[in-house]
Amino acid sequence: MNNPIISGFNPDPSICRVDDDYYLVTSSFEYFPGIPIYHSKDLVSWRLIGHCLTRHSQLNIIEGYPNCLGIYAPTIRYHNGMFYVITTNQPHGHQGGGNFFVSTADPKGDWSEPVFIDAPGIDPSLFFDDDGKVYYTGTDGYIFQFEIDIKTGKRLSPIHKLWSGMGYRDVEAPHVYKMFGKYYLMLAEGGTSYGHMICIARGYNVNGPYEPCPHNPILTHRSMPNPIQAVGHGDLVESKDGKWHLVCLGVRPVPYPDRHHLGRETFLTEIEWRNGWPVVPKLKLSVQKTEGKADDTYPLQNRFTQNDDFAGNKLGLEWNYIRNPIIDNYEVYDGNLILSGTKENLNSFKSPTAVVRRLAHMKVAVSVDVEFNINVDGDEAGLVLFLGGSFVDEPKRGYHYEIALKNIDGCKHIIVRRQVGTISQIDYTKKMIANKVTLKLDIGPKHVDFGYKYIDGKQYNNIAQGEMHLLSTEAGGTFTGLMLGLYVVGDKAKAKFSNFRYKAKK
Repeated sequence: MNNPIISGFNPDPSICRVDDDYYLVTSSFEYFPGIPIYHSKDLVSWRLIGHCLTRHSQLNIIEGYPNCLGIYAPTIRYHNGMFYVITTNQPHGHQGGGNFFVSTADPKGDWSEPVFIDAPGIDPSLFFDDDGKVYYTGTDGYIFQFEIDIKTGKRLSPIHKLWSGMGYRDVEAPHVYKMFGKYYLMLAEGGTSYGHMICIARGYNVNGPYEPCPHNPILTHRSMPNPIQAVGHGDLVESKDGKWHLVCLGVRPVPYPDRHHLGRETFLTEIEWRNGWPVVPKLKLSVQKTEGKADDTYPLQNRFTQNDDFAGNKLGLEWNYIRNPIIDNYEVYDGNLILSGTKENLNSFKSPTAVVRRLAHMKVAVSVDVEFNINVDGDEAGLVLFLGGSFVDEPKRGYHYEIALKNIDGCKHIIVRRQVGTISQIDYTKKMIANKVTLKLDIGPKHVDFGYKYIDGKQYNNIAQGEMHLLSTEAGGTFTGLMLGLYVVGDKAKAKFSNFRYKAKK
């Protein structure tokens, strides 16, 4: 079994089973479309089958959203032929934020318009009881619950305070279950970092009181020598063979000191029940080499080769935009991705012309062919390793490295730039003799090497190096993880990308 089961930036997992099929969703924060949804038949091989929030009417993250805002902690549940995903849009200012759910009969298809719920806090969850009642569970410094109308989202009962956890910080990620004739309330606390943990309680009434598990926390790796750290924010599922499993988030830090750049990933472990309480083993790292088939309808996660020849007329499901895109600036045609630029660069708190996808492995070689007929000084197009851009109140702050073609003093140049907070540094610049080159990143656990070659060239010119820990969560202070991206800057700039190649090593 692979562990993580879904690698790269995929935090806050929630899971449900429908007959022989498993469905899993994770947080997406400022990226569009929102809430990736994964499918599996065996809890091992997972495929990205779509997103829950694909329309501007469903998700409004136009400007000002850094990595700490946007779509938080979705929960997926299935009831009477319908899938429900409930989540929080943690807004900047007053931009359509709040707690809401969407629904569908087909998780591969379109999801409904949002149904908003008048509730404070974040991390909402839904519980469908045996008597037909539906409950909203959330957190606002403590775990609370009330009954709702699942059609309208209207509150039908007073707010009941359920539990404040075991006394640690940041009580969050609540889920209610009914198992073995009792109600169980599971939550996370300790902060979504190295002190993270999962705790559980049970009771005979949906509104409590809830008795804490005598061996809480049921899962934590805090202060333990384990390659997986910060484990927490879990959800339970019973497999078709009657076994129970827990999915949770975790990180794989690179020592020393510990820094993680892939973001919070999704892990899975089988659990046992003893005396009515779950016993959860410590997580183990097991990354196997996985290859997808060329005729796969949906992309297989964790595969080590992830090439894109931009066939067809639309981007693959793996690609995301930074906030809501200006969709007319993106075209897939005849094996090329054509990007039309604006004045917004990668530090923009609006939406730059860029497409990004998750970095999912520690060791990866990434390359892409770029054709860019530069006309105006300052225009540029290239390949980016992206952690985050600016906040509306901090317009010159970002965390990203890029290798790009850029017009400087009327001449084409290749550049390597590193932006770390408010520090922006060009490490390499050289005049170019062609409009089309292949750009390359050789990414390792501690460093990334930048290289390029002309299209007809045989060897890459290795031109600069950057430290990976400067793009880590510990340095950038973000809730996401590193993304690989293609971008263009310039009001009338247009760039053509082709032959995107992603090759990872175990």
